[in-house]
Amino acid sequence: MPSPIDLLRSRGFVHDVTDEPGLRRLFDTERVTYYVGYDPTASSLHIGNLVGIMAQAWLQRSGHRPIAVAGGGTGRIGDPSGRDEERELLSPADLEQNVEGIRRQLARIIDFSDGLMIDNAEWLDPLAFIDFLRDVGKHFSVNAMIARESVKRRLTEREHGISYTEFSYQLLQAYDFAYLYANHGCKLQCGGSDQWGNITAGIDLTRRLHGAQVYGLVWPLIETSDGRKFSKSTGEAVWLDAELTSPYALYQWFVNAADADAVPFLRLFTFLGLDEIDELRAELEKDPAGRVAQRALAEEVTRVVHGADGLASARRATRVLFGDEPFTDLDDRTLADAFESAPSVELPRRRLESGIGLQDLLVETGAARSKSEARRLIAQGGVSVNNRRADDIDGVIGSGDVAATSTVVLRVGKKRYFLARFV
Repeated sequence: MPSPIDLLRSRGFVHDVTDEPGLRRLFDTERVTYYVGYDPTASSLHIGNLVGIMAQAWLQRSGHRPIAVAGGGTGRIGDPSGRDEERELLSPADLEQNVEGIRRQLARIIDFSDGLMIDNAEWLDPLAFIDFLRDVGKHFSVNAMIARESVKRRLTEREHGISYTEFSYQLLQAYDFAYLYANHGCKLQCGGSDQWGNITAGIDLTRRLHGAQVYGLVWPLIETSDGRKFSKSTGEAVWLDAELTSPYALYQWFVNAADADAVPFLRLFTFLGLDEIDELRAELEKDPAGRVAQRALAEEVTRVVHGADGLASARRATRVLFGDEPFTDLDDRTLADAFESAPSVELPRRRLESGIGLQDLLVETGAARSKSEARRLIAQGGVSVNNRRADDIDGVIGSGDVAATSTVVLRVGKKRYFLARFV
């Protein structure tokens, strides 16, 4: 069996290791407990976080023990790494809700019957400020803290610099590693390359407090081939929560991946073997238009994130939305994702229940400028309701005509879509 480091490197997870020979020896001699931290400043993780989740899953499949740390404590502070602005501070109630959402998402991929999901508020909340400064703060050099790239950038590029709150974040994350070593035998912290400074600070603090040798491994921050980052702060987040990004939208995002991204993403985001990925790479090179690699990628990622039911939902939505079937048995989230750029209006639910004339609905959604134009469009056969052609000029849309719980999809011509949401 290859070393876990070689396995991770072969799939694109290794950017740097603090002491690779030492970590290799550790993997050879014991079952290693390792951890990855997850930021709970949103109610869902996104596909950028999926890199860390998959790395944890591969290490677990190699026989090692995962700890997933949801930063309910550090989330109240905010990590300045990779950010130019101060994070919005969330309430404890919001953080707790976000942590629970993250817990559910992680549990679909990581087996916590042989691991641990834990909130660092458990040990950070009880800390006394004076005791923390005395026992932990004394081990940190302000000069070294200021030299950190994330801090230096904020000091030089932002008028108000960095708050003491965010400046102190690195002490708290370092303490996480020392605590997890002392209480759970954790000897490896993994994370994105932007966490290198925080991880090495934790290694140093663990050595100082406990005289122990621990390790760090980081993966590269993943970007698409055109330079787009997977980040909620850039507005490019594709969420793992089906309520925020439907299985259909997740599926389509990966189907539409660039050829240059398909094979790296197959290595990172799926459990397919490398031989099978090589076969898909060869198919992609032979017939790029066939998009065989992208379809396999979309199927596997959707299965990993949403399970078999989510994949079945994505397949059905794809078949309906790209075919001639009526838009039935689809949910509002899928329709919103599928027609994200289409004009939409919200109308009172009572109007749907009492019936609303199709002509009126065309005007109110902006699909027609007047009722006379609406009548002409219907008479010419140019209007469809939920992918069914509307033939009745005086037709009425009622509760039975929604494509999902509350959405009616109008199409004028071949490509002009308009949505009416009844709330």
